[in-house]
Amino acid sequence: MTVYDYAVLVFYFVYMLAISWVFRKFVTNVSDYFRGGGKAVWWMVGGSAFMAAFSAWTFTGAASKAYTDGWPIMAIYVANAVGFVLNAVYFAPRFRQLRVITSVEAIRERFGRVSEQVMMWLQIPLSTLQAAIHLNALGVFFAAVFGLDLTWTIVVTGVVVLVMALVGGSWAVLAGDFIQVLILMPVCLAVTVLAILRLGGWDGFVAGLPPSYMNLGQIFTTDFLGLWCVAMLLKQITSTNNLFEAGRYLAVKDGRHARWAGYLGAVLFIIGIVIWFLPPMAAKALGLDLGAMFPGLGKSVSEASFIAISQVVMPVGMLGLLVSGIFAATMSGMDSGLNKNAGIFIKNFYQPLLRPNATDAQMLRLGQIATVVLGIVVIYISIRMAEFKDLGLFLLMQRVSILVAVPITVPLLLGLLIRNTPPWSAWSTVLVGFFGSFFVSSFFTPEWGASFFGHTQPLTPASREYWIQGFQFFANVALASVWFVGTKLFWNRCSATYRAQVDAFFVQMNTPVDFDREEGAGAANDNRQSATVGWLSVAYGAFVCLLAFIPNTLVGRLAFLGCGGVVLLIGGALILTSRRTPHPS
Repeated sequence: MTVYDYAVLVFYFVYMLAISWVFRKFVTNVSDYFRGGGKAVWWMVGGSAFMAAFSAWTFTGAASKAYTDGWPIMAIYVANAVGFVLNAVYFAPRFRQLRVITSVEAIRERFGRVSEQVMMWLQIPLSTLQAAIHLNALGVFFAAVFGLDLTWTIVVTGVVVLVMALVGGSWAVLAGDFIQVLILMPVCLAVTVLAILRLGGWDGFVAGLPPSYMNLGQIFTTDFLGLWCVAMLLKQITSTNNLFEAGRYLAVKDGRHARWAGYLGAVLFIIGIVIWFLPPMAAKALGLDLGAMFPGLGKSVSEASFIAISQVVMPVGMLGLLVSGIFAATMSGMDSGLNKNAGIFIKNFYQPLLRPNATDAQMLRLGQIATVVLGIVVIYISIRMAEFKDLGLFLLMQRVSILVAVPITVPLLLGLLIRNTPPWSAWSTVLVGFFGSFFVSSFFTPEWGASFFGHTQPLTPASREYWIQGFQFFANVALASVWFVGTKLFWNRCSATYRAQVDAFFVQMNTPVDFDREEGAGAANDNRQSATVGWLSVAYGAFVCLLAFIPNTLVGRLAFLGCGGVVLLIGGALILTSRRTPHPS
């Protein structure tokens, strides 16, 4: 990277800290701190939900898959878009209508306190460790590609995220994620356009790729690829439509805003499919020697395909914007995780079990302390993670997350659709699914699948992974679903109190939110949100436009003006909206 790129990175981190300082005044109570007080508008929540749904892995591991195999990786992101559409059509408004501060509170209202505690103590450690893994992976990648110090990359990124979540709470997280969308998407679009132009247009791009890269028909010819694509579609639908993910939409004003937030997430994922995966495929078409460009990455060199094509086609200084966007992808998942986990600890453990009479001020202060502790833990684990790589921790955690995630999401999705199940149906389904997962992974190997379906040719590494992920998903879902539905047989043995609680849960979930009546018209701050984010966007857009003065070709200067212009345009539109909307703030 050049001195201009480093300057852009420094500006980016200072700018993110400024967002938290600006939004600190939006926080007045626990609800504001952990879910924006249920006042946020759709575009801010939709942008945040989108950013939290992926990480820097999109630009490393997923890009590597696009570089080596072509289109199949896009199936996961198509599935994400479908999941968000289902959010918008059905689930998102109902999530908001639960009227809770944390998603685990909704689990308690649906399944009772035992399931609440089980799910909470599964969620906090796993999501904390996942954040640490993402942060470490980001540090390792940038250390190898750009020669940045691993420890300092982790510490600086982690501290910036921690300060944002600590000072501004969920408001800073929401606003920061939305503005990061404005930074990331135009820059990725610029990379895509410049890469296609370098290849002489679309025809040159396609001609430079192996035929299979754009051949959708291989879904019927490649071993287990069709199974994997269907599994990924259903997996992403379940992972985006369950009670844990209710947290995405608890911050919005009402069901209408929740619905539009879901649609925005879907649209952004559809755009992302193009601008995230055509560049690494363009690196393949150009025949870039990734090994020579990044000798420090070894066997993982294909993970640098997105960065490689960016270095080749981007003007001087724009790589810093792209790296900022990749940092943003990891930061968004980490900051929402810190804020969400702190809220879960306070509202689902500290208050109900330790201090039932705790005041709002006490919970807010302890929530800030919990945020600091969680942030330090994430940073510490990330730094120490390098020492554990020889023990296979990364692979181990990936497998554990696959084995645990599906059994958790199944009851939390089915519990929204099926009423008459006992309180133990949720946590018992998790246990059944967990142990069933180990059985499936131990006995139904790729070799067993090949033999069962009569495949005589040796399986490729890709086909083996398609089987492992695809079959395990379907087996896990089948086991967990059968068990959960089977618990309906015990509904009549449930207490009258519990049955009344479940009925109340569904009545609440299906009752639209009347914001003015429930919160008071004076509680709305739509104009303030639009104006604040608008001016912050204008500031960043102006900065990007000024980068056009960096010595570059005309195309390079126009790329900066195009990216900055998009941010300026959206920021200006938000400012105008804040002045025209006659709603009290």
